[in-house]
Amino acid sequence: MNMNTQKLKKIYLLPNVITAFGLSCGLFVIFKMNMIGLGEVTPQLLLIVTGILLLSAFADVLDGAVARAIKAESEFGNVFDSLADAISFGVAPSVIVLKTLSLDPGTQLSFLITTASMVFSICGVLRLVRFNVSSLAAKASEELSIAHKKHFTGLPIPAAAAAAISINLFLFSPDFQSVASLSLMAKTWILSITLLFLGYCMVSRWKFPSIKTLEIRVSSFQTVFLTVLAAVFIFFGILHYFALVFLILTWAYIALALSLSIARLIAGRKSKTLEDFEPEPEDEIED
Repeated sequence: MNMNTQKLKKIYLLPNVITAFGLSCGLFVIFKMNMIGLGEVTPQLLLIVTGILLLSAFADVLDGAVARAIKAESEFGNVFDSLADAISFGVAPSVIVLKTLSLDPGTQLSFLITTASMVFSICGVLRLVRFNVSSLAAKASEELSIAHKKHFTGLPIPAAAAAAISINLFLFSPDFQSVASLSLMAKTWILSITLLFLGYCMVSRWKFPSIKTLEIRVSSFQTVFLTVLAAVFIFFGILHYFALVFLILTWAYIALALSLSIARLIAGRKSKTLEDFEPEPEDEIED
C-alpha cells in the first residue's frame, strides 16, 4: 500500500517537474543576459537564448498535457505554472530586449525602452491573473469550459513572448543587417512600440484561437500534398533562415487572430459569421 502511494506521488510530481524545467530555462536566460556586458550581445547569443525560451514554451505545453493525461491537475500546479510563465515569458523577453539594445542609462531612449519593457511585463502578469480567474469560472459552466478551450481572451503570454523575441532576433540578425541598416534609435522605437502593442494585446478583449484545438480538414490528396510541401518549406526556412521564419510564424498568428476579430466586428452581432471571435465585454470579469 505504501509503495503504491509513493509511486502515485511520483507520478503526480511529473507535471511540476516539467514546469520547473521550463522555469529553469527562463531563469537561465535572465541570468545569462545579465552576465553579458553592455554592447557584447551577439546574434549567436540571441539565437541561443531564443532557442532556450522556445524550449521553455514547449515545457509549458507539455506540463499541462501530461497533467491532463494522468489526471494530476491541481491548484498548486496551476499557480506554479502561472508563476513560471510570468518569469519565462513576462520578464525574460524584456531582459533580452533591454540587454540587446544596451543603451546608456539616463537617456531618453533608455527611458522609452525601459517603460515599454515594464508595460509588457506587467500586462503579461495581468493576462495570467485574468486567465486563472476565467479558468475557475469555466469549471462551473460547461458552456464557458468549451469556449475557454477553443480560444483565449487576450494574446497568450507565450505567444507575446515569441513575438517580442522574434522581432528582436530579426532586427539584429546578419540576414537583416546585410539587407538594411537601421540606427540604434530606429531599432529602439520599433522594439518599444512592439512591446507596448503586445502588452495591449495581452490585456485586450480580442479573441485568439487556441492551437490545441486547431482542426484541419483534409478534403483531397492535393490538400495533403500542399500541406506537406508547405511543411518542407517551413522546415527548410527554419534551418537556414530561422530569424525570418520565426518572425513570420509568430506574427502571422497575431495577424490572423486580429483579422478574424475585426471581420467579426464588421459582420455585426446579428450575424453568426465568426461568432467565436466576438470580443468579450469589458464588464465580463468583475474585480
